[in-house]
Amino acid sequence: MNLIKSTSTYSFFVIISRILGYVRDVLIAIFLGSGPIADAFFVAFRIPNTFRRLFSEGTFNSAFVPSYVTESDKGEEKAKKFANNIFNSLTLILLFILVIIEIFMPIFVFLIAPGFTEDTEKLELTINLTRITFPFLLFISLSSFFGAILNSKNKFAIASAAPIILNLFLILTLLFANYANDSLVFYLSYAVTIAGFVQLIFLIFFTRKYFFPKFYFKIILDKNLKFFFKKLIPSIFSSGVTQINILVGTIIASFQASAVSYLYYADRIYQINLAIAGIAIGTVLLPNLSKYVEQKNKKKINFIQNKSLELSLFLCLPATFALLIASEQITSALFGYGSFDTLSVKNSASALFYFALGLPAFVLIKVFSSFIFARHNTRTPFVYSFYSVIINIGISLYFFSDIGFIIIPIATTISSWFNSIILFIYLIKKKYFLYEGILNSKSLKIVFSSVLTSFLFYQFIILFGDLLVYESNYKLLTIITIVAVTFLIYMLISIFTKAFKTSDIKLKY
Repeated sequence: MNLIKSTSTYSFFVIISRILGYVRDVLIAIFLGSGPIADAFFVAFRIPNTFRRLFSEGTFNSAFVPSYVTESDKGEEKAKKFANNIFNSLTLILLFILVIIEIFMPIFVFLIAPGFTEDTEKLELTINLTRITFPFLLFISLSSFFGAILNSKNKFAIASAAPIILNLFLILTLLFANYANDSLVFYLSYAVTIAGFVQLIFLIFFTRKYFFPKFYFKIILDKNLKFFFKKLIPSIFSSGVTQINILVGTIIASFQASAVSYLYYADRIYQINLAIAGIAIGTVLLPNLSKYVEQKNKKKINFIQNKSLELSLFLCLPATFALLIASEQITSALFGYGSFDTLSVKNSASALFYFALGLPAFVLIKVFSSFIFARHNTRTPFVYSFYSVIINIGISLYFFSDIGFIIIPIATTISSWFNSIILFIYLIKKKYFLYEGILNSKSLKIVFSSVLTSFLFYQFIILFGDLLVYESNYKLLTIITIVAVTFLIYMLISIFTKAFKTSDIKLKY
């Protein structure tokens, strides 16, 4: 496996998906804005979408891939038997959860958005929309299962391309917004669930070469299944801690008008880099790292871990600085249209700024957790993540009445830095990760290259400031051009300082 090539493949489709997601969100911002209808839809969409991120973006992989790799080493038949047992068990459990939640949806929505109880129309709308979108949970969780099988075979393109389907369905729905009128928000909700079903069929088709499911209404509780679920439960919490923190923030933000929408748009922006620098690398390195751990190949383990951390820093640091420097200009350029007014831009940009402070921590959590998951250990990241969420909730609740929704990204950032630091300390203490001297030197070069590039980016923002104001018709084109030029400069500086070596592209891991 080539880490850079595989990460690039994964990231390419992630970028396509996020670009389409951006188009989707711009259309939503234009037609729904940041009012009560938008808040209702975002809660209804946030719930299944959070599960998508929890299952698709590392969680299911972290529990499934190491076990599947181990079974594959024993023979393909054992691997298929193990996979089929997981598939049947997962399907039955998800169907049970789906039925229960649908029946008790009013209680469920109250727990997710308790602040909506003050507006009965908004609450009723949210309940109805969430009933429509919730089956997406079943389809997307099963999609993650098939995606994990492909990832185990070092096939990353199809699984990373699958989320594009959801964005295409929502965009097509929004293009007919003028015909939908007041029913638009319902059509969007139906589109979410239909897209989930299509995505599942898409992944089954491409996985059939390696595995095709045989469904039966029976759970065979053997030792492999017990071990898998023993890993999966804490993995859901630990690998998805950033998403859980955001969901907690959504619950608290529901007590302030439009706050859910502000956080949603801010979240959409920084998630692009998190997906590329954290999720992509964590997903790509896990199959081979699990194999080397199984083989007890310490040299390969150390090499791939150091290279993955180096690459994640290289990708996330310049993005972090860019978001800190131009959070308002970026938010305005991406979403400042139609019903999304200057106040909406300002509030979303403030949330983005504080989320950006935690972006390196979000990325490090994904990478460090993968180092531990490869060793069949999901309990330790779970425990640390639990502490992190407690810190997040405590800070958010204590300061929310005085500061408002902006405390939510602040609390998320503080708790995430805490989580990443204690994960790093654990890895060093257990000698699971040997921090190479070459990486220390490389890290300084990456930091230097990022700071120098960020200074130039800041100068571009000042120079073209008149084209980036809210009223400008050229703000999107301007920010895209500035980012593209700055990225090119960053690559040239990195090659010159040897923060990035072209020879690394050909390295096999």
